[in-house]
Amino acid sequence: MSTLSDVIMHDHRELEEYYDNILKASSPDEKVRCQNQFTWELARHSVGEEIVVYPVLQKQVSGGQQLADRDRAEHAKAKELLKKFQNMKPSDPDFDFTIETLFNALKEHIKDEEQDDLPKLEEVLSREDSKSLASDFERTKKFVPTRSHPSAPDKPPFETAMGLLVAPIDKLGDMLRRFPKE
Repeated sequence: MSTLSDVIMHDHRELEEYYDNILKASSPDEKVRCQNQFTWELARHSVGEEIVVYPVLQKQVSGGQQLADRDRAEHAKAKELLKKFQNMKPSDPDFDFTIETLFNALKEHIKDEEQDDLPKLEEVLSREDSKSLASDFERTKKFVPTRSHPSAPDKPPFETAMGLLVAPIDKLGDMLRRFPKE
């Protein structure tokens, strides 16, 4: 069983891969499929962190409230850009610029989490607690929205309630969206 850091860093590597796939896509259809995959993963990952990780970070880590507040602010910025990106077509003149802008902001957030937040959090958690949180994080991602909703609350319990309301709508939409064939 993986630790919390393991599953979060695995998601980060997937986001990097999905970003690269968007830029390398050779047709508009392939770009749309990769765009949907990136959006799906980033939306789920962000909300999962907000529900599972940030409350523990702010309660367990010295200075954790400031770290969680910074992370939520970075998520808010990313959600705004993701909302714009998820509604674009590859033919939009700003398509590549928007995903590049979004991913540049994400790179900084990922770096902060991996070099600062996660090591501090793992330091105060037992291995068992870290594994349990990893499981909670993965399970939570199955029930949260799969599209960006920047106006939704970003703190439990309100975010959880809002997520439960919009997630089914997102998931129905996903059934009509095209994703990479893997």
